[in-house]
Amino acid sequence: MMITHEERDLIQRLFPTLSQHQREQLEALPSLYEDWNTKINVISRKDIDNVFSHHILHSLVIGRFTSFVPGTEIFDVGTGGGLPGIPLAILFPECHFTLIDSVGKKVRVAEEIGSAIGLTNVSYLHSRAEELHERCHFIVSRAALRATDLVQIGQRLINKKEQLNPLPNGIITLKGGDLSEELRPFRKIASIEEISAYLPDMEYYEEKKLIFFPA
Repeated sequence: MMITHEERDLIQRLFPTLSQHQREQLEALPSLYEDWNTKINVISRKDIDNVFSHHILHSLVIGRFTSFVPGTEIFDVGTGGGLPGIPLAILFPECHFTLIDSVGKKVRVAEEIGSAIGLTNVSYLHSRAEELHERCHFIVSRAALRATDLVQIGQRLINKKEQLNPLPNGIITLKGGDLSEELRPFRKIASIEEISAYLPDMEYYEEKKLIFFPA
């Protein structure tokens, strides 16, 4: 599956400083996901034709919300097949990403895709996040866990003392739908961004949000 000229132009507009190598890595992802999804289902088969616009681009929104400085340690909790971790690792090659999932076959997909595009700043971990003891600066997640679970995990895993980025260490998660009840306990601390502000004129993102919880 090749990305379209419109999608290629969109990457250029959103991330004009990407190197040719980074662009080639991003452009290789749709075909890799399409191929692996025939073997191990990590993306809904009804939506695999939209893997770039609904999944890869969705992951990249985090890179529009903030820019991680070199040396930042980021955990992708509930990574599935490597989203949002793999696209973000392409954007931020001087940061280190640990992609974590409790389902081993999904971790294998992420590892194979990362290897295919030559990512060297990613580790892959078959584990439950609740069992980890390592520390990070940020957790990212794509609708994998409810906010209460993510915040509990973040309280354990996020390094609150070492601040490298202008954005305080914390959790960045991508979610859709009515989040009023889920976010009610965090209404005083959570920052909610409309993804449509980053990706205007794309109907799919009209009700999708990026939520940031400081540690």
